[in-house]
Amino acid sequence: MTEDFYDVLGVSRDASEDEIKRAYRTKASEYHPDVSDDPDAEEKFKKIQKAKEVLTDDEKREAYDQMGHERFEQAQKRGGFDDGGGAGGAGARGNPFGGGAGGAGGFEDIFEQFFGGGGGRGGDRPRQGQDLRASLELDLEEAYEGVEREFTVTRPTRCSDCRGEGHPPDAGARTCPNCDGNGQVTQVQQTPFGRMQQTGTCRRCDGTGTLYSETCSTCDGEGQVREESSLSVDIPAGIRDGQTLRMDGEGAPGQNRGPNGDLLIEVSVTDHPDFDREGDDLHYQHPISFPQATFGGTVEVPTLDGTVEMDVPSGTQSGETFRLKNKGMPRLRRRGRGDLYVRVQIVTPESMNAEQREALERFAEAGGEEVEVNEGFFERIKSSF
Repeated sequence: MTEDFYDVLGVSRDASEDEIKRAYRTKASEYHPDVSDDPDAEEKFKKIQKAKEVLTDDEKREAYDQMGHERFEQAQKRGGFDDGGGAGGAGARGNPFGGGAGGAGGFEDIFEQFFGGGGGRGGDRPRQGQDLRASLELDLEEAYEGVEREFTVTRPTRCSDCRGEGHPPDAGARTCPNCDGNGQVTQVQQTPFGRMQQTGTCRRCDGTGTLYSETCSTCDGEGQVREESSLSVDIPAGIRDGQTLRMDGEGAPGQNRGPNGDLLIEVSVTDHPDFDREGDDLHYQHPISFPQATFGGTVEVPTLDGTVEMDVPSGTQSGETFRLKNKGMPRLRRRGRGDLYVRVQIVTPESMNAEQREALERFAEAGGEEVEVNEGFFERIKSSF
């Protein structure tokens, strides 16, 4: 998938907004991390989201078309990530394209750099909180059945004492002298593209335009505290190792009453002692006796849904594989199941009674073999089959 936003969505540069949205829905359904088997699905899905965000916004699209992809990305990085912050940290701010990670500034800063014009108070805009990550381990039976699992996660939450404002409700307020209450400051600098004007969020007031006489003692002015939360998630039947589930709104709290981010849960499915998994199919090795392989018969084979009977035809060779349809894993969010492949292995007995020994000796002699029972007879019988 190329970087150019039009190529990412597979549309022409003169595509209408409706065409862009239709292309976005098609691509998103293909690469959504919850359903896609593509190992790079999450990264591709982020690019699809970003392309749609830019190309469906008139101002952003105009800037993108004039600058080109590389210059637009450089400008976005300079204007949207200059004071960063991790999940739940003091500097956590949503970037102008969603997704939560980023710092001060926004698209108005980019537009101001290249075309001039006012941006307003960027710190007042509602911004979505950061996405958070957690991990969950399942065994193969749980992945087969689909389960509801409870787990705990330590995450930032909005401070209840100050309601996320970072200061007591009765704290004294005054206009920020650094930005004169605008929430933004402007700098002029020489760049390889010429003399440019850059507008960014005021660091002193964090873009609010206001300074307060007190900070909240509970959150130290951050507006957020870290708490341990108990959550419950439904694991769909057929989920695979390494796939990610998304819990909407369970991430970090947003800024300026913006929506919460999401919680991304990476699922790990542990190895099973009997079954090997390959996509939606399962593989199992089943022992059979020499008479069963020779004369045929019926054996009981375990599955994740109970024991089933399998016919072994006469003359079966050791290592031969049989397919049991629809006895594998459920297909995630689709109908049907994978298959179970049973590889049979002929087992040579380690000890026999006199009657069994005599019968095998006669069998070998009938085949024209001259063997000595005490000199590797059983090894010869095993190797001949």
